[in-house]
Amino acid sequence: MHTFTERAEALADDLVSLRRDLHRHPELGFQEVRTSQRVAERLEGLGLPVRRQVGITGVVAEIENGAGPTVALRADMDALPIQEDADHDYASTSPGVMHACGHDGHTAGLLGTARLLLDAREAGLLPPGTVRLIFQPCEETVDAEGKSGAMRMMDEGALEGVDAAVGMHLGAHLTAGLLLVGPGPVMATAQQMRVRVLGRSAHAALPHEGIDAAVLAAQGLLAAQTAVSRRIAPTDPGVVSFGRIVGGTAPNVVADEVVLEGTVRSFSPEVHERLISAMEGAFRGLEPQGAWVKFEYEPSFPAVVNHPRVTSVVREAFLEAFGPDRVHPQPSLLTGEDFGFIAQEIPSVFFWLGAALDEPRSHHHPRFDFDDSVLPLGSAAMATAAVSLLRALP
Repeated sequence: MHTFTERAEALADDLVSLRRDLHRHPELGFQEVRTSQRVAERLEGLGLPVRRQVGITGVVAEIENGAGPTVALRADMDALPIQEDADHDYASTSPGVMHACGHDGHTAGLLGTARLLLDAREAGLLPPGTVRLIFQPCEETVDAEGKSGAMRMMDEGALEGVDAAVGMHLGAHLTAGLLLVGPGPVMATAQQMRVRVLGRSAHAALPHEGIDAAVLAAQGLLAAQTAVSRRIAPTDPGVVSFGRIVGGTAPNVVADEVVLEGTVRSFSPEVHERLISAMEGAFRGLEPQGAWVKFEYEPSFPAVVNHPRVTSVVREAFLEAFGPDRVHPQPSLLTGEDFGFIAQEIPSVFFWLGAALDEPRSHHHPRFDFDDSVLPLGSAAMATAAVSLLRALP
């Protein structure tokens, strides 16, 4: 198989420069105006026909090479509402917004892949078929209608006629230069939830005259963790986590409402239902004490399940192109990804590229960063996946 490594390394400076420019100018979901503009201009500069504003701010381009299968390569573009705490010279210039998950690297890397595939076509080394490049907005969240970027782009036909899809995620916690790929469930169903615990306010000196929503919410929070641990088997991955609690009006007033926000994560619908049932039961137990409890749920992201054959084709291509020392099995993670919507509809593979610094960083953290020297490898890996699937698919 033709390998892209040497040509990709020649793009390293440009890929790193582009990634750092995107990092300086992060944009939240469905607000990626500057980012999508940069992407579209780059693709048009390569001579590719480009569709803009697909799924609000998404960009789609195709590399055509005659009759054959269509393979989609997807990169997400959005940032997170986090204030960056950085000591490098490419820190975010947008207050309260930063690329804390590596999507700047995904975007830059896929633009590198476009150049590699065009070079291969020019050299007569690209198999017949079409590679569709999908630059997706809003992976991290959903809009007012409960739709993420993948859902919006699919609604507008971005995946029509696609025979296989490929996604990649940079891992700031994984050894730099490793490619992790494997079949089956690799990322979890993830659903955001909100629990409202309502009581009755009173003076803090007279708590017996009210119903203390803060105390009751604390009881519910602890009871939920115990209930969850006793409702699913230790061998069934699943977790309920609360990351935000807001309530009360003043230090000297018994709180009349507390809102807890969190997520439910699992790999199977059955476990997911048991997790929700256990959590709701724990909070319903507050009602005999006078609380009123209300549950609200966002639409869930489905689990990312790698298709056996598509994954096998790509993994074998990685082994041949990059060697067994770099290609490792892929562990299942309880993190969510809206690539799951794509994998539900189209045979897909989603893999990780290790990108840890000497001091590994956590995703969705104010000090998140990754080793962007791996970007050429990411570009080469996506190009390798596309070529292997064009050859293998009927």
